[in-house]
Amino acid sequence: MLLLVLLLVAQADASAQVAQARKLIADGRPKEAIASLKDADPTLPAIGHVLGVAYYHADDHQRAIELLSAVRDKLPEGSMERREAVQVLGLCYYLAGRYSDAIPLLEQTREWASDNLELGHILGLAYIQTRRPDDARASFARTFRVPPDSAAAHVIAAQMMIRLEMEPQAEAELKRALEKDPATPRANYLLGQLALFRGRLDEAIMLSERELARNPSDAMALYQLGDAYVRASRPDDAVAALQKSLWVNPYYSGPYILLGRVYMKKNQPATAEGMLRRAIEYDPNNRSAHYLLAQLLQQTGRVDEAKREFAIAERLQPAGPK
Repeated sequence: MLLLVLLLVAQADASAQVAQARKLIADGRPKEAIASLKDADPTLPAIGHVLGVAYYHADDHQRAIELLSAVRDKLPEGSMERREAVQVLGLCYYLAGRYSDAIPLLEQTREWASDNLELGHILGLAYIQTRRPDDARASFARTFRVPPDSAAAHVIAAQMMIRLEMEPQAEAELKRALEKDPATPRANYLLGQLALFRGRLDEAIMLSERELARNPSDAMALYQLGDAYVRASRPDDAVAALQKSLWVNPYYSGPYILLGRVYMKKNQPATAEGMLRRAIEYDPNNRSAHYLLAQLLQQTGRVDEAKREFAIAERLQPAGPK
């Protein structure tokens, strides 16, 4: 009888600790939640579970994996606690770069959370990382509510692949999109972007122009075309494309910076300065704009102003590896 009483007391204490930790996590204080459980037994499923969730929210994914792996199968099958443990464990594996371990758990979560957009996105990214393009495309198609075999699905998958620097896979998806529908929006633009990254300027110009033939007011395609013209030393063509881009979207700093470069080369310092200052107005933390403006000011003898701009550019320099 005494043992039963002690067990009930221990369970009540654990429940109170879990409830307190849950509240701290919900309030955005996961480290305090972890501290509140410092004397609790992490082998108890409820304690190990909430501790794992707290470590996930505290960005200690390895410790969360250890705790949740130990208690996941001890939680009641089909319970919300079990589902949460599987989901959080899958997310931790993904964030730790263990994509193959993450995928089965994220797939389990998708069975009961099929409308979770973030889940579909992360699962698609995990498929890309494990070289499963068809599964990735299907996951993104479900998230974006397009048919998985559509040209649009190929373009969406390609955009995600570009983000992950999987350029060959992205190029294959984009070419498949155009095979299915030569007028697919963004496909030629993205192929042009890949060509520009690789320094294939004539190809980048051709593909950007194809995108513009479909939509002449595409500001980003005009900007990309202008960028290709700048690199190809065709300043007059660059100015025309970049000016059109700004007429469509006057609040993006990129075209102003390129125009600043063009006008510097054309020895039109006043116009170049106006473009660079406009770029800084819309994007104050753009290092390139500050650095180019500093160079221009230095060239025109405005040394003190140049020093200030160089100092700003230096502060905006990305930190190197520690």
